[in-house]
Amino acid sequence: MKSTLEIANRFKEVIFNGTWIANTNFKDQLSETHWELATTKVGELNTIAILAQHIHYYINGIKNVFKGGTLDIRDQYSFDFAPIDSQNQWEDFLMRFWNDAAEFASLIEQMPEEKLSQVFVNEKYGTHQRNIDAMIEHAYYHLGQIVLIKKLVTKV
Repeated sequence: MKSTLEIANRFKEVIFNGTWIANTNFKDQLSETHWELATTKVGELNTIAILAQHIHYYINGIKNVFKGGTLDIRDQYSFDFAPIDSQNQWEDFLMRFWNDAAEFASLIEQMPEEKLSQVFVNEKYGTHQRNIDAMIEHAYYHLGQIVLIKKLVTKV
């Protein structure tokens, strides 16, 4: 199997359908979560909604580069989102998240193998492979937080 297909499958596992690493994925954790639970604050922790939007922010930023655009995302803005105030807003966000993540995975699948070792935007950011791997690891990190926050919120 091509490396790009393997990497795309790893990304799809954390977002859509995997259970091998964390025994869950974003879709399992978020799809049946009501907006009020997703936006419930626990102490100083980020909400489930903020963490999901944070991952979506990075998926979109990297996806833009994959499509030939510029890298416009900035860490300082990666937690700045308008509040989600209804179930409709939450479901709209989730639909964008799933669609953008599917497009991200598709762009990886279509990527020529040699692109993986090429510089991503600027040498200081490493290669395309490093950025895709970082996106997957970053997603698992915040998925773990979402699982724990969900447990805390449902026990309150």
